[in-house]
Amino acid sequence: MHKITIIGAGSWGTALAVLLGSNGKQVTLWGRKEDGIEETAHTRVNARFLPGVSIPDAVEVTDDLDYALSGTKMLVLSVPSQALRSVLRQIEDRVGRDVVIVNTAKGLEIGTHLRMSEVVSDTWGPDTLRRYAVLSGPSHAEEVGRQIPTAVVTASSNPPVARLVQDVFMSRCFRVYTSEDVIGVEMGGSLKNIIALATGISEGLGFGDNTRAALLTRGLVEIIRMGVRVGARAQTFSGLSGLGDLVVTCTSRHSRNNRAGYLIGQGHKREQVVEMIGMVVEGIYTTQAAFEMSREMGLEMPITNVVYQVLFEDQPPRPAVWKLMERDKKDETLP
Repeated sequence: MHKITIIGAGSWGTALAVLLGSNGKQVTLWGRKEDGIEETAHTRVNARFLPGVSIPDAVEVTDDLDYALSGTKMLVLSVPSQALRSVLRQIEDRVGRDVVIVNTAKGLEIGTHLRMSEVVSDTWGPDTLRRYAVLSGPSHAEEVGRQIPTAVVTASSNPPVARLVQDVFMSRCFRVYTSEDVIGVEMGGSLKNIIALATGISEGLGFGDNTRAALLTRGLVEIIRMGVRVGARAQTFSGLSGLGDLVVTCTSRHSRNNRAGYLIGQGHKREQVVEMIGMVVEGIYTTQAAFEMSREMGLEMPITNVVYQVLFEDQPPRPAVWKLMERDKKDETLP
């Protein structure tokens, strides 16, 4: 494997650059001037998005898109889910047709409800999926950048591509498994952010561990319910991109979605929270898309519904929780 280009110098793109550079890979990290990429190139630290983590000298840092993409053999897309389509259009003519594409965005596109692989297919054509993989799992940038051990999964409909990504990213502190269930891995990575918002809201209201455990467990049921409906394998959600990512996102101080939920539980409005976090909160967009999808599909997703009502219909969080608790009695039916 020769040159690897990472598009997006946020916290996760930077952490992956550190990981791959430490692995001895030839890496170019591209970011925007308005996000401070010139300072990052000069200081070798992304002070805004990943403070305190040094970028290896082997990693080139640039805002020159043509230079970043020239001669690349693997393209790592580390941009927010709602920006993916526009980025793909911007770089389409600069990327060769043999380049392996690794997506790390976790979300559903607003309006279309498409998963990220579907956005790639819709933009660059369905044949692109033969060289596409998604990388997901419990992997906060703050820990990966500091080489704290974790395990993730890469999924591709083309198994050799998944194995190639596994070989490139695998390290002593970053264990990579492979899968062919692209749908399951993408849905798990997307929908867990809704449940993280819910657990954050719960904590902001002063509720405890019991509440968090209930939300995690019943939230996983909702994730599986929708995932299976759109073609995922149920067992995928017991793995790293499902349960693993759900647990870390709902319990970690590094989780933007959990932190955003906490602020909402404390009484702040959605717009205020986004400004206070200062980075993209993917779960807000995913909540909107998943809520609309559940209505279209006739799926029961009570936690998703309540989070949507709090975020978009100004439902006060505390009454929303009691509304969730006081629904009709039922058996614990698992997917």
